[in-house]
Amino acid sequence: MRKVLLLGASGSIGSQTLDILDKYSDRFKLTAFSVGHRSEIIPALIAKYKDVKDIYLIDNKKKNNYQKQYPNINFYSGKNGLVNITKKATYDMCVDALVGFSGMEPAIITLKRNKILCLANKEALVAGGTIINRLLKNGHGKLYPIDSEHVAIAKCFSRVNKDDVSKIMITASGGALRNLPLERLNDVTPEEALAHPTWKMGNKITIDCATMMNKGFEIIEAYYLFNYPLDKIEVLMHDESLVHSLLRLKDGTLVADYGKPDMHNPIEYALLESKSNYEVMKVKSLDEFKDSHFHTYNKDRYPLCELAKKCLVEGASKMIALNAANEVAVSRFLNHDISFPMIYEIVKKVVDNTKLNKNPSLKEIKLIDKLAREEANR
Repeated sequence: MRKVLLLGASGSIGSQTLDILDKYSDRFKLTAFSVGHRSEIIPALIAKYKDVKDIYLIDNKKKNNYQKQYPNINFYSGKNGLVNITKKATYDMCVDALVGFSGMEPAIITLKRNKILCLANKEALVAGGTIINRLLKNGHGKLYPIDSEHVAIAKCFSRVNKDDVSKIMITASGGALRNLPLERLNDVTPEEALAHPTWKMGNKITIDCATMMNKGFEIIEAYYLFNYPLDKIEVLMHDESLVHSLLRLKDGTLVADYGKPDMHNPIEYALLESKSNYEVMKVKSLDEFKDSHFHTYNKDRYPLCELAKKCLVEGASKMIALNAANEVAVSRFLNHDISFPMIYEIVKKVVDNTKLNKNPSLKEIKLIDKLAREEANR
């Protein structure tokens, strides 16, 4: 029986993770979780999951009220609350479904404690990939990705000889604005950018889909997760989000993970530590996917994806700044403070002004992140 810490229980990935825990209630029990601002769901989760002993929420006043109401449960809040619950709670497996930079340090702590990390937080590897990879190489914990693209790649690699692979092909929907003329991007509203054609996700990741920053992040993740060279990782546009990613073999064969755009399967794959039942498809060409449409990736349309690749080549501090500035810019766009194209302009300026540090410590990562956010806001 695996004891599970679920960080981000109130979000889209978190709620679907609870579905999987319920499906396999004989294998997992929830012992700790975080909910951020949505603290109103805490009583229902406590009533349903009787083994919960540790809970994080943002509001300190509400934390104190809950602590009085549930004296046998440890409640955490504030700036260091996520770090503290990850350090102190009892768990075998952490599902990191947090959004943004806040998910990085809990991921590192989980591995340092030699626990299993099921990672849905892209920013953990983008900002902390050097530390996370070092921990894994030194035998600290295990990591299973939850991103549908990386689960697809992992499934495909499990069915082939790695030496036979010539390319990783990460599919991308292109987001809500994929067919919008470029000259109209200045007038795009947050509401338009949030109308994703195939996936239902949180606001931040949906905007990242529209800019394709999310695909830049996924390229960085693939580089770390599969130890694969950047020049052999490419993006393939795919309208329906049915083919989640592919491998191209040296003989031209394509190996693909195919299925509806739903996160339950990737979450289950991670929680079951890649031991779930799954199949992959082998085809000779993309034409064999009769219900799917594919297009060539347009670098000019998605400059943030190209910037992410450039940051990977240059080094860790650039990726940290990339992520920090993007979080700020996306937030400001969602608040109607800036135009859609300004997201790229702000992020690029911050990245360009960030000093190079290829191997920062955790303390240095936090400082780079802080300075990048300050400059992005300026």
